[in-house]
Amino acid sequence: MTDLHSALQRYLNMRKGFGFKYQHQTRRLADFVSFMDKCKAATITTKLAMEWATLPAGRHASWALRLTDVRGFARHIASFDPKTEVPPVGLLPGLKRAKPYVYSDEEVSALLAAALSLPPTGALRRWTYHCLFGLIAVTGMRLSEAISLECDDVDLDAGVLTIRLTKFGKSRLVPLHPTTSAALRDYAQRRDTHLPTRRTPRFFVAERGGPLLHQYVHRVFWCLSREIGLRRPGDHAGPRVHDFRHRFAICTLLGWYREGIDVEKKLPSLSTYLGHTCVRDTYWYLSAFPELMQEAARRLDRRWETQP
Repeated sequence: MTDLHSALQRYLNMRKGFGFKYQHQTRRLADFVSFMDKCKAATITTKLAMEWATLPAGRHASWALRLTDVRGFARHIASFDPKTEVPPVGLLPGLKRAKPYVYSDEEVSALLAAALSLPPTGALRRWTYHCLFGLIAVTGMRLSEAISLECDDVDLDAGVLTIRLTKFGKSRLVPLHPTTSAALRDYAQRRDTHLPTRRTPRFFVAERGGPLLHQYVHRVFWCLSREIGLRRPGDHAGPRVHDFRHRFAICTLLGWYREGIDVEKKLPSLSTYLGHTCVRDTYWYLSAFPELMQEAARRLDRRWETQP
């Protein structure tokens, strides 16, 4: 019989030792172990994993994440407890990686315009989300990186962001276009006027000066998406904040192709800019986008073109 609490602590220590932050996974797996306690079960089974992963009813978007967490934990325990069952991939349709959505310029503009209409009138909230989503769209940053930015990390005179201790404990510098620096400077002035005394060193803040929370940012994004027609009311799936990252990577490659730049040589630069430790991690963001495929096909045709 396995002590799941001790096993979970060892598992989390191992994962974090490899450089994974594992913040949300820690919370979810602790909830799973508590669920196992309530069931008076000491051995992970597929049935119990599914029962927990599909709680509460109606939250389909989180089922895949929850079951993925349990699968990793179960694989770890199965190495010393052969009675442990590892839930197979494919139990839930959502376990497949979500298909990236590539926003058009018009959709991005509509989303940012809708953010400026957020209530209440005259408050900071509308400018916070307008600039937050705009920054993610033009830099390809992760949401967690953007909301974790501190004022000292934002050098608007030099036009550089310092992204600290992200995935795998790495930090990087992200240069900004002058128009982006100007937009962030305007936001900082509005923020400091609205909140002379703030409760957090974060650059982007909530209405009362506290830090932005992931769940609230996602809720605002879903509301704005429905308002401009990107999602229908009640949809559990659709365009995500993370898809801005796909858009940035694809648009960058399209620009390089059209300028005649050697994409293969430049790809490591894009990978570094996005904060990937290996170029192969960047390939996921370069999904089969029609315009990108057309540019690749044109280049291939020119390469194999024969002279008469």
